[in-house]
Amino acid sequence: MAEERVERKLAAILAADVAGYSRLMGDDEVGTRARFNAHLNELIEPAIASRRGRIVKTTGDGLLVEFASVVDAVQCAVEIQKGMAERNADEPNDRRIVFRIGVNLGDVIIEGDDIHGDGVNVAARLEGVAEPGGICISGTVHESVRNKLDVVFVDLGEQSVKNIADPVRVFRADLDEVRRKTDASAEADAIFRRPAVAVLPLKNLSGDPDQEYFADGLTEDIITALSLWRSFPVIARNSTFSYKGQSPDIRRVGEELGARFVIEGSVQKAGNRIRVTVQLIDAETGHHVWAERFDRELDDIFALQDEITQRVAATVEPELGRFEQKRLAAKHPTSLDAWDYCQRGMYLLYKFTKEDIEEARDVFLRAIELDPTYSQTHTGLAYSHHLDIFHAYSDSHKNSIEQLMKHARQAVALDDTDSYAHVMMSNAYRWAGQHDLAIAEAERA
Repeated sequence: MAEERVERKLAAILAADVAGYSRLMGDDEVGTRARFNAHLNELIEPAIASRRGRIVKTTGDGLLVEFASVVDAVQCAVEIQKGMAERNADEPNDRRIVFRIGVNLGDVIIEGDDIHGDGVNVAARLEGVAEPGGICISGTVHESVRNKLDVVFVDLGEQSVKNIADPVRVFRADLDEVRRKTDASAEADAIFRRPAVAVLPLKNLSGDPDQEYFADGLTEDIITALSLWRSFPVIARNSTFSYKGQSPDIRRVGEELGARFVIEGSVQKAGNRIRVTVQLIDAETGHHVWAERFDRELDDIFALQDEITQRVAATVEPELGRFEQKRLAAKHPTSLDAWDYCQRGMYLLYKFTKEDIEEARDVFLRAIELDPTYSQTHTGLAYSHHLDIFHAYSDSHKNSIEQLMKHARQAVALDDTDSYAHVMMSNAYRWAGQHDLAIAEAERA
């Protein structure tokens, strides 16, 4: 008998409940329910709807909500807590309904309209750690939102929580503090006033799910190549890949990501031939700026990447000089098979499970055998060890740091212009406690 397939997805989970609910009900059952429902109808449900969340279920004193975007989930949590503080301002202390909120990003099991799994359980445990009126988020959430919201997060370290095998890294949102902009962030704001470009995941039209990694890899290479043009910012992969598998309204994508232009398209691979269809869209109007179909031999894939990125760059910023074009010349691998293995490895890494990370490491090692000079394979290997440390998968913290440092250094030595290699060097120094060096590498990246 075939094993029943379990449907899963990655989701941002918000769990909330009322602190001291039993006491409130004991004092005034009818009044408590009336106030709870008023807060739910007038504040909480509109806040969730405005952030495109879905209420999975409500309990007597709380609710469980899922979001496609982790930024939306945290913003919603902040709006709810700030709104509740205002609504409670004139209430006597013994009548106030005060929520605790936890937010997690993780894998969930789908059963009809309900969701289950560790992703949900961790969110519930974070809610239990939060103070009344407060918000606690997981380390995974913090990694995704730390530079995107004007909220200060306080690191509470790793916490052992009930029924979760591994400790959870917890951050508390300090709702009384707003992140102050440094000179560097002010400079970043100036950069991002220029027209930004977002590259949505290319759709795999090959009819073979096993080719999904190929479409994702080509998308990531286009993002990386475009980011070498300093005349306009490019939205990071972590943000654009949240739209994978969707058919979103381009104007909404532009608004959510702060992008003036959006690139979308598809990839179809058959034998040694590849067809890539690319469209550049003005996100403000939804109108197509240009669209083109590229039919090539697979051996020409690197030239194809350069051709696509130069067309985009020339359209977005027509006065780019020869210096910028020179910067675009990326260091391609000498082996197409090495590139293919590297994309397989990255595809596995982004599943974030212990088993997939271990398999990815084997794939990267195979790529290095084929082309020892390709920096991205060493970057991928370094990232695999960073994930082992971050998710507490590693059997030896010390060994993982050593391997992370080794491969990050090798990646930088092979290609000093690879920003991801410098990010991995920054992570290596951070885990090793060498924070000044970590900051320097992050600034270099």
